[in-house]
Amino acid sequence: MLKVTIDGQTLEVEAGATVLQAARRLGTDIPTFCYLKRLPPLASCRMCLVEIEGLRRLQPSCATAVTDGMVVRTNTPLIEETRSSMLDMLLANHPLDCPICDKGGECELQNMVMAYGPRESQFRDDKRVFHSEDIRLSPVIIMNVNRCIQCQRCVRMCEEVVGAVALGTVEKGMDTAVTGFEGSLASCDQCGNCVEVCPVGALMSFPYRYKARPWDLVETDTICPHCGTGCQLTVGTRKGEFMRVRSKWDDGVNHETLCVRGRFGLDFVASRDRIKQPMIRQDGALVPVSWDEAGDYLRRRLVAVESKDAGGLASPRLPNEVLYQFQKLMRTVFRTNNIDCSSRWAAPFDMLGPLLGTFYSRTPLDDVIGNDCMLVVGGNVTEENPVPEYLLRDAVRRRRAGLLMLSARPSRLDADARVVVRVPPGGEAASLAAVVTALMAAAGQTLPGDAFADIGATIGRPAAGTGSDGADRLATALKEARSATVLVSVDLLRSPEARATLLQLNNLLQILRLLDKGPAMQFLFDRANQMGAWDMGVLPAALPGLRAVADDAARAALARNWGAQIPSEPGANLDAMLELCVGGRMGTLYIVGTDPLVAYPDRDFVTRALGTADLLIVQDAFLTDTAGMAEVVLPAAGYGEESGTFTNNEGRIQNVRKFREPVFEARGNLAIIDFVAALRNQALRPSTQGEIFNEIARLVPAYQGLTQDGLGADGAFTRAVPTLSAGVFLAPPSVPTAADRLMLITGDCLFHNGYLSERSDMLNTVANDPYVTMSAQDAAELGFSDGDQVTVRSGQGELTAQLKVDRRFPKGLVFVPENYRALRLNSLLRRGEYPCAVEVQKAHATLDVDHPGRIWRGV
Repeated sequence: MLKVTIDGQTLEVEAGATVLQAARRLGTDIPTFCYLKRLPPLASCRMCLVEIEGLRRLQPSCATAVTDGMVVRTNTPLIEETRSSMLDMLLANHPLDCPICDKGGECELQNMVMAYGPRESQFRDDKRVFHSEDIRLSPVIIMNVNRCIQCQRCVRMCEEVVGAVALGTVEKGMDTAVTGFEGSLASCDQCGNCVEVCPVGALMSFPYRYKARPWDLVETDTICPHCGTGCQLTVGTRKGEFMRVRSKWDDGVNHETLCVRGRFGLDFVASRDRIKQPMIRQDGALVPVSWDEAGDYLRRRLVAVESKDAGGLASPRLPNEVLYQFQKLMRTVFRTNNIDCSSRWAAPFDMLGPLLGTFYSRTPLDDVIGNDCMLVVGGNVTEENPVPEYLLRDAVRRRRAGLLMLSARPSRLDADARVVVRVPPGGEAASLAAVVTALMAAAGQTLPGDAFADIGATIGRPAAGTGSDGADRLATALKEARSATVLVSVDLLRSPEARATLLQLNNLLQILRLLDKGPAMQFLFDRANQMGAWDMGVLPAALPGLRAVADDAARAALARNWGAQIPSEPGANLDAMLELCVGGRMGTLYIVGTDPLVAYPDRDFVTRALGTADLLIVQDAFLTDTAGMAEVVLPAAGYGEESGTFTNNEGRIQNVRKFREPVFEARGNLAIIDFVAALRNQALRPSTQGEIFNEIARLVPAYQGLTQDGLGADGAFTRAVPTLSAGVFLAPPSVPTAADRLMLITGDCLFHNGYLSERSDMLNTVANDPYVTMSAQDAAELGFSDGDQVTVRSGQGELTAQLKVDRRFPKGLVFVPENYRALRLNSLLRRGEYPCAVEVQKAHATLDVDHPGRIWRGV
């Protein structure tokens, strides 16, 4: 430790700490413009100059490392004069348009001038003017170049954190101007992080422009609903109307950064697609009714179908309290374990349970990626979980961590990775098995003698197309690392090989533990509360706390507290529930907050199943395709209209706060669940959000001891509850074989990852039109060019969209994002089959003579 004295106060700091960091620990204010905590120091603005005893010149505190015995002064006449002069220089060309500037009231330059600036400027020349009007760089970002103070925060944030390199500078000195390529940001992520870090009104949010002043806003700290990262948001509303989103450096996993969905995609709360009042089906059409009328009708229908099976599907975007109460309703009122929380895939709980209980690290992501080596398995982090991508890039570039990528789809992180291995979809299991085999061979005698006594040479083979070289390079990197982290995309659960992949992940983590690598593992969820949904027991084979339904002791403990018996047999997942519908055995199917008709593979099958359920109840905020088929529709509060908690990828439980009132006749989800229970002449106790949280904290082992008041700004971590290991999987996984036909895969894209994002006007403005991605080689062989309209056809159906040729994309694969409802992608997919064989042909456009501006697409 090093001793430093700042303005007469002495403290000890670690070697490498800067004077600025030491001063802030003491609460000493040193002004900065170019400095950002998550970026290396630039020392260009000269606002943070300090006097250091023994040095003749003032030194930038942000870039000056503390030395033992250093004596620093931060507020002397020379420093005051220097700061004043620097501010006078900035104001020399800065337009004095504070009354109309969106940054007014929260402008760092404005604040600095008030605190440190001159009372009268020494400059009398005309101000430099770049442009007389603001420049619209993108649909969401607008720029006033004249206000720029050349701090470079935006450029460095874009390049070093986001990795987009969409902003740059032209000219030099006082003529320096920040701009996008050819004055456009068409190629950027539209994340708006440049707007967040801009200290003045140079870069502005176009959707928020001229809407409100900071002092007009009521700000609410909450959590982003768009993926499982759990980013902190501060939502600003004015007279109850949504205005903007910003984020804070000191709170949450995201450290001020957000992706485009988090910053600009919350306007979905004001979607015109809201369900206004309850509806029941009469003469084949949904008819609006009152809540009392809906209750009377639903009571009669529930009695009529009670002799048949019941089932429930709930969205993993709902708060923990709603999910917990929903599974309690299904298990105690409807007396069924037919419960699921995913409308896209079936989670094999027999493999998930041991993996989550044994290896899942419920610790900060910052700590997890602080390990020496990080292996990312599956998916595309850039588009599915952008903020973790920022953190991973930071770990690679600043901490020198080794990044390993094993996936079917390329991502922007590949450029920062030490090893990149492309595998065919479903080939992850075989590749992981090969890595385990290579690690065992490399470990030799260092493993305990009886650890893998029965392992044979056929534990696995390299995936087709990768050769053994890819697995060997991954194994070598993991063997050489001091510590290892495995981050897993839930995209892997789409594949029929999901169980084998989870088993091989278990193998890998076991051998890394035996090799003393201290392995950490987390999922990268693309749904805001997927972890919470699993923890709350919204699964056919798992009770709250991920305890098996067949566990007599766990079931008895819950039954005593709930005052009702719980069925002992595991229930049906969504696929099996749809089969029950088709077979005429499903009486009540209750769907809350999700849209399987759009999401689940094989749209025709889902349509047939939903249409044959005796009673389909849909509880949602939006009029979804599934709601359009319901017999009873119940309007629910949406995001921001009720309070609760989410559990993010890290296992961190955080407060999701209400910032607007439910619209029209919508009711809170908990109130509707109570409403339905009452129709069955039963009552669920407790029934309020706070009381339910307390019950969760009492009955769910990972949440025991938590209090709502104790969550604070950063939430609180749930704890891992060890379960029995699944053991080592010895059978060789199947290896996908090369197909003669193109294979269709799907997943999230940057701007859309679910039916919430498609209801955002801003995201629809910045997002690409529906598209099909394929490799440059496949496009050349088929005679396609970038931008062509193409038709993708499977044995189930077809769709037409614009082609995007990606030179980094693997040959033989075709990617179509799943979250464009108009495409009806699930019409092409078959249950239990992934990827899907397809043909791609060029589509022909014909002009609609009645509407000359409209193009009809056809083959």
